[in-house]
Amino acid sequence: MRERKIKMTPSEVEGFVNVASKCDFDIDISYNHYTVDAKSILGVMGLDFRSILTLHYAGHNDEFEKYINKLALA
Repeated sequence: MRERKIKMTPSEVEGFVNVASKCDFDIDISYNHYTVDAKSILGVMGLDFRSILTLHYAGHNDEFEKYINKLALA
């Protein structure tokens, strides 16, 4: 299981969900004790974008990795 820390704005949600939806593996995104399916636009829109978000996933997709690298924290 991979874990990545990201920061995202509400304007980036649609692109993120579109890229995540193309992956054939589960992707969860969370902060504090709240976890949602990263492929759900409604779930992701409910997140606190002021917080650092944590992704958990167990697969690999080049397009997804490229997109996540733009959002990833150092």
